[in-house]
Amino acid sequence: MTIDALVVGEALIDAVVEPDRVVRHPGGSPANVALGLARLGIATRLHTAIGADDDGELIRAHLDRSGVALTPESVTDAPTSTAVATLADDGSARYDFAVSWNPRELADLGSPTVVHTGSLGAFLEPGREVTSDILRRARAAGAFITFDPNIRAGLIGDPREARARFTELALVAQLIKLSDEDAEFLFPGRPLDEVLDLLIAGGAAVAGITRGSRGAYLASAAERVSVPSVTTTVADTVGAGDSFMAALIRGLVFGPDGGDGRPVSSRRLQEIGGWAARAAAVTVSRAGADLPELHELGAQRQAV
Repeated sequence: MTIDALVVGEALIDAVVEPDRVVRHPGGSPANVALGLARLGIATRLHTAIGADDDGELIRAHLDRSGVALTPESVTDAPTSTAVATLADDGSARYDFAVSWNPRELADLGSPTVVHTGSLGAFLEPGREVTSDILRRARAAGAFITFDPNIRAGLIGDPREARARFTELALVAQLIKLSDEDAEFLFPGRPLDEVLDLLIAGGAAVAGITRGSRGAYLASAAERVSVPSVTTTVADTVGAGDSFMAALIRGLVFGPDGGDGRPVSSRRLQEIGGWAARAAAVTVSRAGADLPELHELGAQRQAV
């Protein structure tokens, strides 16, 4: 089997404000997922929109070092987007964005095994229609579709429209991951187990909800598991959810059972979830969205 992934969505610069300095890191949730997949051994392309500027070159070089290939259409005339992350004492981040999402159409879809999207690239006009077109083409060609909305409520407009947009993409996706904050925004007042039921009923083969230090829930039509977090010293939480998502995709789509809609056992969900939790723990133990290499996950490498 050819192992490859196509990720669609924003790449930007995270400017992390620390007490005595500002550190600039390449970031953006979809770009982080692409980086995570490549570092976990998956040949990965990213379709995004970066400028022909210094920030765009910083992103390109960062992705290139980990083996992520940008599509030819990814460099545009607009400046590269930025996000300023101000860190709280507990390592959590508050973001202020200067972003646009207006990618060029992707001429050559290729034959990816999996196509992932999420965050601003899934919601922002005018580029969200480019995202939708790629997902439709990929699903028709037999690709496995994964989706992490990674909601940025202050950027994606009217909540009702955003929820409708989420539903549109969720109906195409076979793997969906939310954070507990995403779940509250998209399904206000609903218990998390009910949210999982709704995602599975909508057609997802596997759905997950991450809960930070409290771990995560994973569900399929037949199974549901609780995955504990991995204890570590937290530098910051930037990229934790993206790392979890990349490891989840790697384990589910490219593991020995799953990835084509077949039932996934409770044991398998627990293994994949534990591996994803380990990936997130490695990420939060160091500054910025510095996702792990495959060898850093130790013995759990053999579980996927």
